[in-house]
Amino acid sequence: MQSLLGKPVVDALTAELEVLLADFVRASGRRPRLAVILVGDDPASHLYVTNKRKSADRLGIDHELHLFAAKATPVEVRTKVDELNQRLDVDGILIQRPLPAGFNLQEVSCWIEPSKDVDGFHPELVGKLALGIPALTPCTPTGIMALLEHYKIPVAGKLCCVVGRSPIVGKPLAAMLLNANATVVQCHRGTAQLAEITSRADVLFVAAGVARLVGREHVRPGAVVIDVGIHKLVDGSLTGDVRADELRDHAAALTPVPGGVGPLTIFMLMSNVVQAAHARLDTTRRSSVRKA
Repeated sequence: MQSLLGKPVVDALTAELEVLLADFVRASGRRPRLAVILVGDDPASHLYVTNKRKSADRLGIDHELHLFAAKATPVEVRTKVDELNQRLDVDGILIQRPLPAGFNLQEVSCWIEPSKDVDGFHPELVGKLALGIPALTPCTPTGIMALLEHYKIPVAGKLCCVVGRSPIVGKPLAAMLLNANATVVQCHRGTAQLAEITSRADVLFVAAGVARLVGREHVRPGAVVIDVGIHKLVDGSLTGDVRADELRDHAAALTPVPGGVGPLTIFMLMSNVVQAAHARLDTTRRSSVRKA
């Protein structure tokens, strides 16, 4: 069984991103800038934000962190987002999830200006993805599509099954697969006879958020399995949504946990920041030409 590691994909794409970044610096006289908003004291969220900032440092992307106490109100956070939306030196804005109780996620998804929403969650961006219109897209499914391309795993004409329906992974991934001419079946943790459906798939994507949900009986022999989940067990070890130990002599390929999809998520966030910076620069140039 082939192990589909994320790092080789990131390594292959980094040189291309560095060229785009250098082009932006030459054209604008500054580096792209990411603004991150973090509300509360969730340890995992603080770790994720730290990793994102380290990745930005490695690539040469400026960043700033806006910390709010867990008791901060949505109005306080929204005010900061409005300020960042107006700043010309901020290219991308990210609101780290999960958020404390009291925040309406549907409302939060609309706060960031679409051109700066590097998570790709704004309804306008979701609509463009559904219609196949180029725009910023959610990082994890974008990384998954890059991984498939890197390892030359075709999806056009193939039966692809997505287990999961979150607006962060499952739904946008299904849209991307459809746009890539795959035949898509979407399931979730409550789907009846789940194994009967998933075991027909040529490529199985598991993003249900349930540790070790999918095992050998869910996978067609020779299928490719993309495990998006990551969970810490009581012994401190990490596992995904897939029982990887059951697939070693069964599946053709599997993303490991950790080391599979994870590295691509942060990389695609940085890619979105650079893309957003270029798009805003192009808009400014066109505006200047019209005024002249």
